[in-house]
Amino acid sequence: APSQLRAHVGADPEHGDTEGTARGRPPSPPPQLHVPGARGGDLGPAIPSRGAHVGPCREGRWGGAGPPPPRLDADPAQPPPYCPERSPFLVGPLTVSFSRVPTLEQIRAKNPAVQAGGRYQPAACEARSRTAVIVPYRNRESHLGYLLYYLHPFLQRQQLQYGIYLVHQAGNGTFNRAKLLNVGVKEALKDEEWDCLFLHDVDLIPENDYNLYTCDPWNPKHVSVAMNKFGYNLPYSQYFGGVSALTPDQYMKINGFPNEYWGWGGEDDDIATRVRLAGMKIVRPPVSIGHYKMVKHKGDKGNEENPHRFDLLIRTQRMWTQDGMNSLTYTLLAKHLHPLYTNLTVDIGSDPRAGRSRQGPGREGQRYRSSNSPFREEMLRKLPGLGDLRLALSPRLPTAGNGTRGGAGSAGGVTERSPEVTGDGGSPAAAEGTLPTHGYNQSWPPGPR
Repeated sequence: APSQLRAHVGADPEHGDTEGTARGRPPSPPPQLHVPGARGGDLGPAIPSRGAHVGPCREGRWGGAGPPPPRLDADPAQPPPYCPERSPFLVGPLTVSFSRVPTLEQIRAKNPAVQAGGRYQPAACEARSRTAVIVPYRNRESHLGYLLYYLHPFLQRQQLQYGIYLVHQAGNGTFNRAKLLNVGVKEALKDEEWDCLFLHDVDLIPENDYNLYTCDPWNPKHVSVAMNKFGYNLPYSQYFGGVSALTPDQYMKINGFPNEYWGWGGEDDDIATRVRLAGMKIVRPPVSIGHYKMVKHKGDKGNEENPHRFDLLIRTQRMWTQDGMNSLTYTLLAKHLHPLYTNLTVDIGSDPRAGRSRQGPGREGQRYRSSNSPFREEMLRKLPGLGDLRLALSPRLPTAGNGTRGGAGSAGGVTERSPEVTGDGGSPAAAEGTLPTHGYNQSWPPGPR
């Protein structure tokens, strides 16, 4: 577990916090509050607490901007009202800094309302959406620290009921992001009837809290529309990588992610095809809102470019109903309720093609690259900064980060034995004694539901 995260993020001389610093406001923002995380303020809980309101509250009258703070004398026997359709605590654009890595203890101290397992729900109202954030993970301690540091206050300001799941691939073999997402979805739905599933790379940090972590009720939503890696532009129209959101029904309708993409690349384009084949389309927030900043990193050992991805992509149309949630096998080694997230350590097996000498697409993959498919043409569109190199033919970008990848062990289906669930707040490593020595540690629409 990432208990070795170093010092804290910060540039503010008093508090050492930079999360949430406003860079500007849209023309018609919601009522402005002094929200924890704005420059000069405390990064504490997203729901205003100490120093969180603009004006004082004197003689029982609220003197600040925006709604009054929640009443503490409310009748506990009465169910809370629904949260407003638009949270009054949003601040819009944020400044994200990667100057220093926060420790988990510092993140925990700043988010006292987060419960074991990384679960949260508003105290004063009933959330309109229940969102599970699922993060495929291995060997990214610093990235995880940044993500938790920024994401917890971000989600609390949106007044969501949420949980964060870290799906940790055991071993040192080839990483399989797609299969880890399937595992995370299956395990998360055992805990809660989530309204929305957010599939989130660990190295992408949202830069605008108007980018709501809720699902579109009709179509899958691609959320990381504008990443700094691509010059804050969408690389091609069918791009579905980084951060995406689906309802459980939508996820099952496309049969989840494919399980056979070992290594970097291809699985997101497979999903875009599945969405179309299932009779849906990809929807997105505005480019001005869907901004994400990527944590810079080098390529990962065990997550090398997948030379077989074109062979797999050409088969999507005939295989998508057979490869996915209905063919998922794995063994849950341990489940640990960390104070900031639920850690799922899993054995998902190994790449059956590992060790083959062929580097490049086979006959089917070459046919895919030379076909006249409109979808293929979209995949071959030029990316910013690549010159004449085309997406499907180019090597992996140095800063590419569709989540970390790498894999191991043998998988014989979901184990019938329930692993011990711990929640003492200690290091997950103690609860996950089966981990190998190396390679570890790594909307609902408005209105009532």
